[in-house]
Amino acid sequence: MSALPKVAVVILNWNGKYFLEKFLPSVFNSTYPNIEFIIGDNGSTDDSVQYVTDNFPMFKILRNTENLGFAGGYNEILKRVDADYYILLNSDVEVSEGWIEPVIAQLEKDPLLVACQPKIQAFHTKGEFEHAGAAGGFIDYFGFPFCRGRILDKLEKDNGQYNDAIEVFWATGAALFIKASAWKEAEGFDADFFAHFEEIDLCWRLKKMGYKVGYCPNSLVYHVGGGTLKTSNPHKTYLNFRNNLVMMQKNLPVGLGTWKILLRLWWDLFALIKFMVDGKFADAWAVSRGHQYFFMNFFKNARKRKSYSAVENKKGNYKKSIIWDYYVNKIHKFSQLKDKNFHS
Repeated sequence: MSALPKVAVVILNWNGKYFLEKFLPSVFNSTYPNIEFIIGDNGSTDDSVQYVTDNFPMFKILRNTENLGFAGGYNEILKRVDADYYILLNSDVEVSEGWIEPVIAQLEKDPLLVACQPKIQAFHTKGEFEHAGAAGGFIDYFGFPFCRGRILDKLEKDNGQYNDAIEVFWATGAALFIKASAWKEAEGFDADFFAHFEEIDLCWRLKKMGYKVGYCPNSLVYHVGGGTLKTSNPHKTYLNFRNNLVMMQKNLPVGLGTWKILLRLWWDLFALIKFMVDGKFADAWAVSRGHQYFFMNFFKNARKRKSYSAVENKKGNYKKSIIWDYYVNKIHKFSQLKDKNFHS
């Protein structure tokens, strides 16, 4: 029996034959010895499962009977996976050689470090950071997420400026390494999120439990992005605005959360007006629908708030507004942000 911890690479699939054909070979060539490959199928109606069965019989296939989204889909699949570590890997990700070993080594060094992500570059513009994760995720005072290497829509070239292994606030769901014990303790994703922000919500809960989330620069993967919902999709806009508010409600103290959310609603109003000015009326309506959902489900989500005995780990929290810094102070690179404005 291997002395190395067992790792399960779990790819959630929904009608994703194109990406499976393109990227499964790189995943299968992973060199980590104690590994299991799993396709978690989310009720696909194409022939993607048959493709895997015919061409990659070494991949175990676990099925959901319907599309439960990213959050609910992984929750159900991982109930049936036995491993020390889960790697939640998007189907539209190409991995590099030796991508698993350095992340597991980093996680094994620190019992409080329970989740970690590799460096994420864009598949179509390699050498440039990718939107969903880049070099590790952070969150600002009003709940807006951003990354080292990506602030709002500005992506940096990877010139080695973020090649240090650090603690972050959240790790991307596109390639999320997480200790199985921590996943179970936190009770996985919030299935009501369906997709988007579920990994940030999970990392926030882990940090409230006193755990750490990390970034490993010695592992590199390439993410296509927008494989299921395109960046400009109004439904994605709806999920982002809706889930961001719910995440804040669940994880902030009641008093602090109340006024932060009230201020956040004003920021969202500015976004809605900008969508309208730009002629993106479907996106503007998506913001409004997200707010409607938030208020209609306010008490349901309030009941999800939990208190923990541990001291919350606030590393990765930015004390200011990234939106203000971006538009007013013209800060478009993470390196321009001052260390004193981050919680230590």
